[in-house]
Amino acid sequence: MELTDAIVVVTGGASGIGAALARRFGAEGAAAVVVADLDAAGAERVALEIGSDRPRCRAVARALDAASRDQVHTLVEEVTTELGPIDLFCANAGIGTGAGVDAGDDRWEAIWQVNVMAHVHAAQALLPGWLERGRGYLLTTASAAGLLTNLGDAPYSVTKHAAVGLAEWLAITYGERGVRVSCLCPQGVRTPLLFGSLADGELAAEVVKAQGVIEPEEVAEAVVAGLAEERFLILPHPEVARYEQARAADHDRWIGSMRRLQARITGDR
Repeated sequence: MELTDAIVVVTGGASGIGAALARRFGAEGAAAVVVADLDAAGAERVALEIGSDRPRCRAVARALDAASRDQVHTLVEEVTTELGPIDLFCANAGIGTGAGVDAGDDRWEAIWQVNVMAHVHAAQALLPGWLERGRGYLLTTASAAGLLTNLGDAPYSVTKHAAVGLAEWLAITYGERGVRVSCLCPQGVRTPLLFGSLADGELAAEVVKAQGVIEPEEVAEAVVAGLAEERFLILPHPEVARYEQARAADHDRWIGSMRRLQARITGDR
């Protein structure tokens, strides 16, 4: 993927990984970067930063609820009309719960809509134009939890597995027709999700932090490299590949090791 002169949309772009991606795409010479987020003021701040640092890049902020089909479709239509065909769409918005299977139906529904259906809405809105054009690139932000699991957060683990599965299906189904898909699966990253919405002391947050936390800019660096090579899996934490291989090689042994890790962190040993 060539980022120079590309028109890029980043959802969840007001902070964390999304903001780092948006800034980096501007630095890479994108013609336009659309920063979309439920936090409209935060999206505006990031867009202003990009425009100030990279005046040749048209940085635009948009208020967006990524879980809303209508809003996602409207965003794609407006960007295409105002800026031109979207070259790269980063479906990056995501939430966690820190809850187990006993989470209420409302929490399960909310995280399903953001972590899974937002990607479905994006694909539905983008595919007709991309297939007609013969090219387009979707970057799905999932998580290492989508390849492994996230101790202490059942809804997050389940929905991130679904996000990886959807990205893989899209890559297989439309790859021969010019649509490229990459799936970003980081572990711990210094973002509001890890250090804000998931409170300190919660198992889900503590497990991730125990594995090592990197900065959002490091994730953006890995993404640029992965897009250049058009790799499906983009793993800012290289050890995730080893964990995934160990899981596939002996699932029972891997489950046992995860039980021991959980016991060590919770003190239940």
